[in-house]
Amino acid sequence: MTISNNDDKALLVRHDDAETLDTMGVRLYADHDMTNGKLSANRAFLPKGADGPPPHYHSTSAELFYMLDGQLRVLAGDEIHEVGAGDFLLIPPNMTHAWAAPAASSADVLVIFTPGIERFDYFRLGDRIRKGLASPLEILDTQERFDNHFVDSPIWRQTTNGDGRGLLDREEHRTEFLASDVLQAQPGGADRPTAGAG
Repeated sequence: MTISNNDDKALLVRHDDAETLDTMGVRLYADHDMTNGKLSANRAFLPKGADGPPPHYHSTSAELFYMLDGQLRVLAGDEIHEVGAGDFLLIPPNMTHAWAAPAASSADVLVIFTPGIERFDYFRLGDRIRKGLASPLEILDTQERFDNHFVDSPIWRQTTNGDGRGLLDREEHRTEFLASDVLQAQPGGADRPTAGAG
């Protein structure tokens, strides 16, 4: 891997050199410090029917999704989009979003944040949580650091759970978030690829 945060040199990250977090289904390409804050980039793979991160927003960065293969169901504000191979979706700052692979298709997606935000340590923390080495509380406690703010979305819950519950209050949402399958230790550890996080 050639790493440079110098504006007069190209940043090249070879596929085989990029750090891979198998429990998260994520390959890490560029973090904010590697690009002088211009962008952060990763590739996420979600198996069929796998959930990505719960609804959240980023206050400083837009997040773009370029579908390499498969399909993805994405919450964008108050809308649900179905995106497929070759599709491009841009989520502006402060827009609530979440995603999941539908039951019939996996999803392989390139995710880019601009301007860049700290993502590598966020994904590494998620990896430790999935391995049972850290608590999901740590994700909640680092929302400001990673500019990853978790919120409730009745639309997303109705789409994914088929229920008609109203907006959760803060404490109920925290409890539901901590119980989320996305943040549970996974049997099989690194041998079992699972959902990416955002």
